[in-house]
Amino acid sequence: MALSEVHWDHQIPLPKLAPVRAKLTVALVALLCFINSYDGEFVFDDSEAIVNNKDLKPTTPLNNIWTNDFWGSNLSSNSSHKSYRPLTVLTFRLNYLLAGGLQPIGFHMLNIVLHAIISALMIDMFAILIGGLAYDEKDKIVNLAPKTSLLAALFFAAHPVHTESVAGIVGRADLLCALFFQLSFLTYCKAFNTGRGLFTTPNNHSPCTVILYSTKDCDVVRTGLLTRLALMALGGLAMLYARWRIMGTGPPAFTEVDNPASFAENIFLRIVNYNYYYSLNAWLLLCPWWLCFDWSMGCVPLIKAATDWRTAWLLLLWCVLIGLTSQALCSQDSQRRRTLTLGLVLLVVPFLPACNIFFRVGFVVAERVLYLSSAGYCLLLAYSLGHCCCRWNKYKKLVCVAVLLLLCVYVARCALRSHQWRTEQSLFTSALSVCPLNAKVHYNVGKNLADRGNTTAAIRYYREAVRLHPSYVHAMNNLGNILKERNELVEAEQLLSKAVSIQPDFAAAWMNLGIVQNSLQKFEEAELSYWNAIRFRKKYPDCYYNLGRLESEGFFLHALRINPNSASCHGNLAVLYHRWGKLELAKKHYELSLKLDPEAPGTRDNYNMLRRKLDQLQRSAP
Repeated sequence: MALSEVHWDHQIPLPKLAPVRAKLTVALVALLCFINSYDGEFVFDDSEAIVNNKDLKPTTPLNNIWTNDFWGSNLSSNSSHKSYRPLTVLTFRLNYLLAGGLQPIGFHMLNIVLHAIISALMIDMFAILIGGLAYDEKDKIVNLAPKTSLLAALFFAAHPVHTESVAGIVGRADLLCALFFQLSFLTYCKAFNTGRGLFTTPNNHSPCTVILYSTKDCDVVRTGLLTRLALMALGGLAMLYARWRIMGTGPPAFTEVDNPASFAENIFLRIVNYNYYYSLNAWLLLCPWWLCFDWSMGCVPLIKAATDWRTAWLLLLWCVLIGLTSQALCSQDSQRRRTLTLGLVLLVVPFLPACNIFFRVGFVVAERVLYLSSAGYCLLLAYSLGHCCCRWNKYKKLVCVAVLLLLCVYVARCALRSHQWRTEQSLFTSALSVCPLNAKVHYNVGKNLADRGNTTAAIRYYREAVRLHPSYVHAMNNLGNILKERNELVEAEQLLSKAVSIQPDFAAAWMNLGIVQNSLQKFEEAELSYWNAIRFRKKYPDCYYNLGRLESEGFFLHALRINPNSASCHGNLAVLYHRWGKLELAKKHYELSLKLDPEAPGTRDNYNMLRRKLDQLQRSAP
């Protein structure tokens, strides 16, 4: 169908590139923005989804990816997040096979290449959304808005909000979602234009249909419209039902710290806070400088009163949306109506699953869910700049400078943010200035410091995490472990006891509490703690080992209470302490054994071995 050229497009101060050159330009910009993350580590959620995910290993049956969630847990488990992404896990498995193991470079490179491909395909998608369906005799898209679509694609390629999806390997799920959306949309458009495959090609993306039919004038919508809509609606409902069955016919269970607004008792406060979350997402699209890997646990305090100044942001958001919607519906310019309508649809529809309307989600703000929605924003931004050039023609050079400056800022911000995503240390530390009230940020900084051996600094961040969130049991457990190693046993016991009182099924905390109680010679309490850990985690070899240690130590100590002059009991207890690394206790009982029986078999040799080790440690000490 022949459509008129978009009237504002020629006013945009950009060169009109050939289709292939335009796509290559956009792809190169996308690569430039994120290429410095290619040699990054596995960070944050990558640890669970990739490093600890058994579904990636060749020894695991391939069928498991269809019955397990994204993190490798069975979907029927109560602890499963119900995130079902088997195709994404399959690509991780292919990465693992091709690299011969967990080599992060291959994982990162595929993410970067996928983003470049998606960004290049955005030109064709924007061309259809802005200019309508127009194909030449070779069935190739005729771009009636080449400059606008190029500008929008450049904004998309360089938008910093995409960093989490591209530099974070688990973001591949969002990349693949966007890619399949584009391919289904473009395939449908081609089939619709040629009149072939109208009943077989588009079988899944209902939002594509809504967008597509908005690009066609009413005089070309054929009588098969209702049939096609019915078929796609049925296909969509069938897939939703299948997805629901796979989830176990129930949503995942989230806690208040994951999404505090959804637990607000007052429905009015819940709605107000949801809308404030929407305004934060809109701000991330407008000004993507304030980026954080996690927005939970106090990062965004709840609005609890109408006098809270933050309510102004959600009012501003709705004023802008209502203004854009009125222009989209009431404008006399059909091209303007189509562009605004489809830009808003592309902005809002992909965001709907994350807006807490249909079900509770497990996050406050998540930059990754804006990956596809940002395409709608970029389309609206490019249209706005084109409209400004058309209306204020004499300021075109100023607009050109503004566009170049904005793109440069985007590229620089992408480079900086993707560099921060290269290591957990830089990623977690960067969040301290963005979300200083987020207990999980302090916890992750502390955990990273502890893993690198800096336990003194780790203690400070763990304490801050517990202060910000007094029921943060994982921070208590990790802090208790460090204090245990520093022989600060009384405080360690207090922290671990509080952790298990808050979360009675926390098996690891029960085991660690047992170890501390054993060190304090509270043997009966330690045994009870070990059995509690085993009760909540049946397969817990570490706990069985500690329980065995406790019983063996307890038997020897009981024997010594009955007969303190038993050289063999002192010698065997010394061997246990020697193996466990309790060198001073081992030395004490070796000496007692030798004092009682200087000829005790093997004791002298073990004692001399211990002395050499102690001397070596003393010489190596600073």
